[in-house]
Amino acid sequence: MALCDMEVAMPFTSEELSIAGKTALDYYMKNKPVDQIVQERPWLSKLMSSKKSMPGAKQNAVIQLRYRYQSNFQFFNGRKVVTYNNRSTIEQATYPWRAAHDGFALDEDRLLQNGVTVTDNKKAVHSNAEVIQLTNLLDEQIAVLDAGWDEQFDQKLLADGTASTDDIEGLDFLISTTPTSGTVGGIDRSVSANSWWRNQVATGLTSTTTTGTILDVMETQWRNCTKNGGRPNYIMAGSTFIDGYRNFILKSYGAVNVDAGNQFQAELGTSGMKFKGVPIVWNPTFDDLGGTWAKRCYFLNMNYMYMKEIEGQGKISRKPPRPYDRYEHYWGLSWRGALCMSRANAHAVLVHA
Repeated sequence: MALCDMEVAMPFTSEELSIAGKTALDYYMKNKPVDQIVQERPWLSKLMSSKKSMPGAKQNAVIQLRYRYQSNFQFFNGRKVVTYNNRSTIEQATYPWRAAHDGFALDEDRLLQNGVTVTDNKKAVHSNAEVIQLTNLLDEQIAVLDAGWDEQFDQKLLADGTASTDDIEGLDFLISTTPTSGTVGGIDRSVSANSWWRNQVATGLTSTTTTGTILDVMETQWRNCTKNGGRPNYIMAGSTFIDGYRNFILKSYGAVNVDAGNQFQAELGTSGMKFKGVPIVWNPTFDDLGGTWAKRCYFLNMNYMYMKEIEGQGKISRKPPRPYDRYEHYWGLSWRGALCMSRANAHAVLVHA
């Protein structure tokens, strides 16, 4: 075969490779369907769907809290003296914002192994075959980058933030199984005067047929939450709690459904569970976290729980320059923000025995 008949692989320049990776990553993030994480990561999806922005010049996300009225209300008659008072009703909760990162690298030897040549020659021309090879390689790297980000970010948004000093303070930190200890948002919950800053909690719920406490405790905690800020509007639970709730209801108060023609209908499983009309969402990440997570159920009022992102610093693509001493190229994602709570006693965590 003559040399002129052979397809000669022509290289990408470093700049072309950088632009190609950044463009592919931006395109993926922009066009990725939002509902890809709804079923698998409901907590991440819930927070991202109602996120708020904040300016980046502050060290903390600051939430203004009205924690008392200091009312001076009184009845009076005729010339009876009435009184006035100076009121201090505002407290601040401060949540330090955190920075998250994930990224991947491709060194030039690995690119060569995948049929992609990189050079610093500005006059280089790449072949169609190399374009296809690079596209396939980037597609896989970007897909696993995004999927891995969602997995880890979702877990961190549930955890208590103690794994690292750089971690975000997640749901387990804000809505604690020990709400009479610790400092949340800069407010010490162990101080009795700050009892208004404690979430509701109930542990040891049982689901033994007819004698289980699970339904009674859920009713009580629902009222506690409703009294303090309104009805919970989001319920999220692990598999052990959901199984206990379902089995207790079905075995203690089982019923047979009939259709409009009074015909018996047999159906295995349940189409969905609710409490007080609010769907109980199964979060599979609870099972991944281990410990008591599969036994937990959260009554949340999302009017008082939300994600705050620094303006322009939501999940964005990054392209660091290639280091002078290494033939390797980098692409990544970064995010800066905080998970905030503006009222604690409107939420509850319940734990099955």
